[in-house]
Amino acid sequence: MGFSPEDVERYARHLVLSEIGGPGQQRLAASTVAVIGAGGVGSPAALYLAAAGVGTLRIIDPDTVSLSNLQRQVLFDTADIGRPKVEIAQQRLTALNPGVRIEAVPEALTPDTAARVIAGADGVLDGTDDFAVRHAVNAACVAARIPLVSGALGRWSGQVGVFTGRPCYRCLVPDLPPDAETCARVGVVGALAGVIGSMAALETIKLITGAGQPLTGRLLLYDGLSATTRTVEVTADPECKVCSAAPPASSPTRPV
Repeated sequence: MGFSPEDVERYARHLVLSEIGGPGQQRLAASTVAVIGAGGVGSPAALYLAAAGVGTLRIIDPDTVSLSNLQRQVLFDTADIGRPKVEIAQQRLTALNPGVRIEAVPEALTPDTAARVIAGADGVLDGTDDFAVRHAVNAACVAARIPLVSGALGRWSGQVGVFTGRPCYRCLVPDLPPDAETCARVGVVGALAGVIGSMAALETIKLITGAGQPLTGRLLLYDGLSATTRTVEVTADPECKVCSAAPPASSPTRPV
């Protein structure tokens, strides 16, 4: 896969990075990433993945744009209220980078649909705030051996983790929290979505290009009020219902 003169100019800042360079940019161009949820985390993540030159972005979200979204979901503007999020995402991301193929999937991800909607992806980025959806995504990723990047936020804090088989997200959250906090319930500062979404996009880019050390099996915790971060190990649950017998996930990095 060669680069056109326009590609060389567009991705110049990647091409001069020794950790990415031409081979890494080719891997990005050959990859497919599924983004679950075009919300606070998914919006900035999708923008940066499209700008980075990921070959195919699959945006999965059944919702329409509402006025309350605009405080943090930077893919949308006031004129988009009432329109399907994936439709707007397809337009905006294509305008940002016409070389990226955008697949719009306007449906809810459930245990019954998860395997189908992530099929063929080299990586999955989950930015939803519904634990049932998160568990369904995780189970499908473990079964398909697809790396999962998970981003979450609320109030002034957020977290990003990478799961590649074992431990999996369910080792971290084994059961659905009965009183789970959502942004609608407890609030969230809008700019935090940009921080966590960008971190999730960065971890996805690292996985695809093979750059650096992804947060595999680790969770990065960010406190926006104190401007501090810490990273903790995620311990594999020997009795995990999802990954106890699972092999490691395949790396999305591949020769192209």
